[in-house]
Amino acid sequence: MASSTKRVLIYRLGSLGDTLVAMPAFHLIARAFPDAERRLLTNFPVNVKAPPAAAILDNTNLIHRYFRYSAGTRNPRELFSLWWQLLRWRPQVLIYMGPARGVEAAHRDARFFRVCGISRLIGVPVTDDMQHNRWHESEQALEPEGERLARNLAELGNAHLEAPASWDLHLTEAEHARAKEVLSPAAGHPILAVSVGTKVQSKDWGRDNWRALLHRLATLYPDHALALCGASEESEASEFAADGWRQNSSSPVVNLCGLLTPRESAAVFAQAPVFVGHDSGPMHLAAAVQTPCVAIFAARNKPRVWFPYGKQHRVLYHQTDCWGCGLETCIVEQKKCLTSITVEEVVTEVRAILG
Repeated sequence: MASSTKRVLIYRLGSLGDTLVAMPAFHLIARAFPDAERRLLTNFPVNVKAPPAAAILDNTNLIHRYFRYSAGTRNPRELFSLWWQLLRWRPQVLIYMGPARGVEAAHRDARFFRVCGISRLIGVPVTDDMQHNRWHESEQALEPEGERLARNLAELGNAHLEAPASWDLHLTEAEHARAKEVLSPAAGHPILAVSVGTKVQSKDWGRDNWRALLHRLATLYPDHALALCGASEESEASEFAADGWRQNSSSPVVNLCGLLTPRESAAVFAQAPVFVGHDSGPMHLAAAVQTPCVAIFAARNKPRVWFPYGKQHRVLYHQTDCWGCGLETCIVEQKKCLTSITVEEVVTEVRAILG
C-alpha cells in the first residue's frame, strides 16, 4: 500500500515547539511513505515570535510542500479555498497530528477531510485515549506529547523516540558554518547557551532572575562564553541579563537574538554543553540536537507533557495548587508556580550537568 501511495497530507498546527515535539512522527511518516510527496497542512504564524513549521522542516526532506490556513477559521470563503486546494491535489492518505480538541472536533475534522476526497485517515483521535496523554505508573508521570502522537500513528510502525536520529533536523553544512561564524568571537571557550525569551507572559521567569542567574554562573564558569539566542524582540532583555554575566566575567558575550534562523540557532546549541531557558521553542531546538537542557517551566501545563524529551535534561517545575491552568497571562496568582523557582535551584541544575 505504501509503495502505491503517491500523495500524503499531514495535518499539524503550531509553531516551533509544536513542530519539534512531532519530529519522530515526521521521520516515521517519511519511512512509511518514502516514495510519496508529503505535504503539510498547517497554520499561518500566530505572532512574530512564532516561526512557521517550515522554519524547522525545510531542508529535512520530511516535507516537500505546504498548505496553510488561519487556524480556527470559520470563514466560508477560506474554508472553500482550502477544500478546493486539497481536492485538486487529491491526497490518498491523511496523517492527523492536530491538537487534542475533543472527540467531537476530531470527528468534524475527519468529515472535512473525507469531503476533500481522502479515503484513508490515520491518527484521527476519535477516542478519549487518543486525545489524552496516558499516565505511566512506572514513572508516575504523563506521557510526553511526542509519545502521544507516535502512539496514535502506531499502525505506521515504531517511531523510535529514544533514538537521536528520530529528532534529527538534518542541519546543513551552511547552517553549521553560520553557527561557527557567529560564535567566532567566543572561539576557544566552551559555550553556555541561554534563551531568556518566551511568547507568553505566564512562562516568563523575569528579567531580574535571569540577570542574577547569569551573575552566578559567570562566577562558577569563568572560562565559558555566553551565547544568547532568540527573536529580535528579545535582544534588549538578553542584554539586560548579560550585564549580570559581565559583572563577574571577562569572557565573551555573543547576543545572537534576531540574527539567526531557528535552524541556525539549533546549530549554535549543538556546540554548547548545556542550554538554559524557558519552556520555549529554543529549548526544544536544543533538545533536538541532543544538548542537555536546564528548563524553567511554569505549571500552566501538566508536568512532563511538554518537557524536553530525553533523560539528559533537568527540568524545574513547581506543581502549585493552580497547576494545569493553561493561562497565557497570569495576574491573579502572579505566576507563583514560576516565580517561586529560585536562582539557586537553577544554578544547582546547571552544576548537575556541567559539574
